[in-house]
Amino acid sequence: MRGTRRAARVLGACAGALTLALTAPGTAQAANGVLIIDGARHTDPSGCHPLGDFAPSEVANRTDEVAFVWSGPFCNGQVTGAVLPGHVVRPAPGMSLFIA
Repeated sequence: MRGTRRAARVLGACAGALTLALTAPGTAQAANGVLIIDGARHTDPSGCHPLGDFAPSEVANRTDEVAFVWSGPFCNGQVTGAVLPGHVVRPAPGMSLFIA
């Protein structure tokens, strides 16, 4: 009796894992919209983008994703801020910006 219950649980777990594997989304998509950094437009952006070297950049996030400001030049270091969708900011300090 115990063996039957245990087998049923194992089969149930396997069926659940298979269902999740078959319904999981494919590759990640870029943000929808436009990210504007110091006047340069990035349509449907994704990944890491450099910010200005000397003065704080102006970032307009016209996408459906949050953009994260990083202290390092290649989206490394620490997150120092975020630019929400629909907002325009001058993120400081920050040397790069990441958006999914």
